Amino acid sequence: AAAGAAAMYAGLQELGVANGEDLKETLTNCTEPLKAIEQFQTENGVLLPSLQSALPFLDLHGTPRLEFHQSVFDELREKLLERVSAIALEGKVEERYKKLEDLLEKSFSLVKMPSIQPVVMCVMKHLPKVPEKKLKLVMADKDLYKACAVEVKRQIWQDNQALFGDEVSPLLKQYILEKENILFSNDISVLHNFFTPSPKTRRQGEVVQKLTQMIGKNVKLYDMVLQFLRTLFLRTRNVHYCTLRAELLMSLHDLDISEICTVDPCHKFTWCLDACIREKFVDNKRARELQGFLDGVKKGQEQVLGDLSMILCDPFAINTLALSTIRHLQDLVGQDTLPRESPDLLLLLRMLSLGQGAWDMIDSQVFKEPKMEAELITKFLPMLMSFVVDDHMFTVDQKLPSEEKGPIPYPSTIPEAFTKFLQENRIACEIGLYYFLHITKLRNKNAFLRLLPALVETFSDLAFSDIFLHLLTGNLTLLGDEFALEEFCTSLFDGFFLTACSRKENVHRHVLRLLLHLHHKVSPTKLESLQKALEPTKQSGEAVKELYNQLAEKLELRKPSPAEVTETPSMELPLPAVPTPAPR
Repeated sequence: AAAGAAAMYAGLQELGVANGEDLKETLTNCTEPLKAIEQFQTENGVLLPSLQSALPFLDLHGTPRLEFHQSVFDELREKLLERVSAIALEGKVEERYKKLEDLLEKSFSLVKMPSIQPVVMCVMKHLPKVPEKKLKLVMADKDLYKACAVEVKRQIWQDNQALFGDEVSPLLKQYILEKENILFSNDISVLHNFFTPSPKTRRQGEVVQKLTQMIGKNVKLYDMVLQFLRTLFLRTRNVHYCTLRAELLMSLHDLDISEICTVDPCHKFTWCLDACIREKFVDNKRARELQGFLDGVKKGQEQVLGDLSMILCDPFAINTLALSTIRHLQDLVGQDTLPRESPDLLLLLRMLSLGQGAWDMIDSQVFKEPKMEAELITKFLPMLMSFVVDDHMFTVDQKLPSEEKGPIPYPSTIPEAFTKFLQENRIACEIGLYYFLHITKLRNKNAFLRLLPALVETFSDLAFSDIFLHLLTGNLTLLGDEFALEEFCTSLFDGFFLTACSRKENVHRHVLRLLLHLHHKVSPTKLESLQKALEPTKQSGEAVKELYNQLAEKLELRKPSPAEVTETPSMELPLPAVPTPAPR
């Protein structure tokens, strides 16, 4: 209690204002306590002559003096807070800040007094530069630091990277967790997936909004956050940090914070790319704009490529570029044009290559665009186009009247070179996987089964990455009826998923997600063998065990109840009539 009382009067003595301690001392050392109290009230009450006669009137109404003084105090504090906010906007800049600085000097000693603290905090909030000494005192006191406005904290943070890092770190962890929760969500749908929310919707997320507020218009803090994101991206290779890099810049763009947008060299490029991501397509006009930015990187400014590559490494950017590439390839088939003759396609590949090379570029600090392998354009993409042609020919052939020789079977093999490309070339692998998602979405079972074996071994296991498996499981819901077929399930589960389940926990999770959604389509015998194969091991994480238990429960419910299985009793004996139980 003594500590609480001390806090209540903190700093009054320094200003020569009597406090509770002084009253205690007066009463301890006096002979006539009532007289002493009266004198203390006169000296320290509200010094208005007209008030003296009115106070006894309040006494008659039984209103305690404390209540009266408290209401006067609250009223005055409100007026003072309003006045401080007004001073911060009026007169010449130097004058207004001089007034506020004087006010801070007078009132700062009372900053720990709960009733006065809001006023002191309000003065500091309106000062663009709080004196260093005061900031140090606030920083050293946990409660004061917690109580001060974000405007004051920014001034503290900009010279204390470690403290700012402590504030930002939990937000970044939360952001990554949110992304992973979406990728592993139990809702599997082709209509609503990881890439469904528009950029503008994503920027309204809690973490982006909080970071935007913490940064304000402070370029130094913005640079610090970007530095944190680069460091974390390097340390973890987690591409969601690249998404946050772009979202943060566009969130500041939405608020028209030119102080930051004009100094971030990626601003216009990111803005243009953002529009493409919104449309999930890079049209010709925007393609030319993006190319202009890339070609415009001047000698001596190559470092900006590191930032641009991080913007292009954002999964939402890669998704847009890859979908646009697949669309272009289909158009080229219709136009009888080769990939190397399409400048738009070459630009998409250039940006994909820059995005996929982000980690290496930032790690090596060698800022130049990665060299594109000629074979990607001269061999791999024509091969993909030939798959599109195979599908067209097969469809046409099915419609032709069959002759003696019978229908032509669907091609079942894939060129060895295709598999090799997926294993050795990152861009080829990315485009190959997106083509595979494309045929799955078209419910093209023949092409699906033909290309699936090529996915078992891919460049840095990209076919077992969370984003690809999230999209694949969503698209597989369109092939739901095929799950009843033994051949299909064996190819998909035994031939693909189960090859990686034991070494990759995330694959185990995605298979269980898929089965939770589609188990009712799978034949009982196949389900039984899958249930055995997918049983968690001692090393399995909680998420896998939880999903496995959910699946086991669902399968338990599917089993016919013993009553249905037992033979029907012979009906020779008359059955006693069983009364219907009364409703409870």
